Amino acid sequence: MIFAPEHLIIAPVLIPFFAGALLLIYADRQRQAKMLISLVSVGAMLVAAVELLIRSKGNGLTGGNDIGFYLLGDWASPYGIILVVDRLAAMMLVLTALLALPALVYSAAGWHRQGQHFHAMFQFLLMGLNGAFLTGDLFNLFVFFEVLLAASYGLLLHGGGQLRVRAGMHYIAINLAASLLFLIGVSLVYGATGTLNMAHLSNLVAGLQDQQRALFHAGAAIMGIAFLVKAGIWPLSFWLPTAYMAGAAPVAAVFAIMTKVGVYVILRLSMLMFGAGAGASAQFGAGVLIAGGMATVAFGLLGVLASQGLGRMAAHLVLVSSGTVLAATGFTVAGASPQILAGALFYLLGSTLATSALFLLIEPMSREEGGIAAMLALTADAYGLDEREEDRQPEIGIAIPGTLTVLGLCFGVFAMVLAGLPPLPGFIGKFGILRGLLGSTAVSPVMSWAFTALLLLAGFATLIGLVRIGIQTFWASDGEPPRVFAQEFAPILLLVVLLLVLTVKADAAMRYMQQTANALLQPSIYAEGVLGAPRAAENGDAKAEGAE
Repeated sequence: MIFAPEHLIIAPVLIPFFAGALLLIYADRQRQAKMLISLVSVGAMLVAAVELLIRSKGNGLTGGNDIGFYLLGDWASPYGIILVVDRLAAMMLVLTALLALPALVYSAAGWHRQGQHFHAMFQFLLMGLNGAFLTGDLFNLFVFFEVLLAASYGLLLHGGGQLRVRAGMHYIAINLAASLLFLIGVSLVYGATGTLNMAHLSNLVAGLQDQQRALFHAGAAIMGIAFLVKAGIWPLSFWLPTAYMAGAAPVAAVFAIMTKVGVYVILRLSMLMFGAGAGASAQFGAGVLIAGGMATVAFGLLGVLASQGLGRMAAHLVLVSSGTVLAATGFTVAGASPQILAGALFYLLGSTLATSALFLLIEPMSREEGGIAAMLALTADAYGLDEREEDRQPEIGIAIPGTLTVLGLCFGVFAMVLAGLPPLPGFIGKFGILRGLLGSTAVSPVMSWAFTALLLLAGFATLIGLVRIGIQTFWASDGEPPRVFAQEFAPILLLVVLLLVLTVKADAAMRYMQQTANALLQPSIYAEGVLGAPRAAENGDAKAEGAE
């Protein structure tokens, strides 16, 4: 069923676009006005995303598979630019807004003062993220990728410093190389099929000739490398821990969703083009996703155990999250139960919120002398990362009493989520993955038990690493408690509340994920809806005829 979008679907793209353009007009000294505009923009974006999620749930008559379309310029698909929102895209839009809001509030404590055009770049990053989730063709996916990457370059370098500049240069070089691979892959796909519309590609794949199929597979594989670089798959993830650790706290918190853009694209294209109905292309790349995802989880858990500081540990936990979802996607493409994918989507929500919160906790937890600061000093000495005076967090705002208690409780919640301890979302998501995996006949028992063991080991390693950090910070510290301000505490508390709500509403959330997984396994719903999307002129003619 197609729901009437009016102009709501394009709102998550236009809102941050116009806000970012408006923010460029204001001088940097007008920070309060810029913060107000940014908050209004993110709030409006969240409202639009929630409304799109509600509409995409469906009314039960179509199995909850409602899809909305927006034809830019009123050109019919597959010739024109089209934006598509379904259950998966709507979920990612809401997740992006939920991460952006606390990160933006956190930046009000002084982070946005460290450099120029922070708010404008933040808005353009959100525009690129939302566009990547909504676009229905590969060319505009590349456009939105470049928008979000260009903004992320500036945000990563925001505030300067030796570590940020060095990590930023590596980050830029890697992503430029990935963009080149993306263009090469898109060119090969277009040469083989004559289209870049995702829905059109889904219909054409099964009927490709052998020569065309070989070219198509080559293009898809090259594009896949570009997406997997962004998703942080091993061994293409060497850039990620240093880059994420180097960013300012609110920047790193938003970057937690950026790896999920690569995961989202891999999931979307795999379900559309390489599912059971893809003929000779069915299950293409599934083995690579399974092996690469499992290797990424293994690399991430080793990185967690080896990390001395919370920043590097949180970055490796991002890799564990991405690897888990990529492997689950591979198993689903290989024909396993959709329950695996449903559990992986639920896990994606919880783990992304928790890792984002960890990045916000890094600076308050290391603010005092001693404790974790001593451990961070070891890493700083080893890598020559002496902190500059101007990089230190300025004391702006109202201090919160009982600092260690508040930080300790929040840190404990995030540690439990990422370690997969009951009853929080990390446990529920992993349980859903393992339940579907061990009950599936399409996956060999060896692979099932190997992935099960790996997930359990990852949870155990996460628990060890985060407990070690917690003990050093909250129990072994004998110095003065750090001052934490309201602008820093409120976003962290908001993320705790979101995780608790996700726990309480786990049954409803898991049903949503199960219906999302079922819809993704029926690419004909997406393809037929996109290709049959009516133009506005046709709707107007139909209404006129009906009136007559």
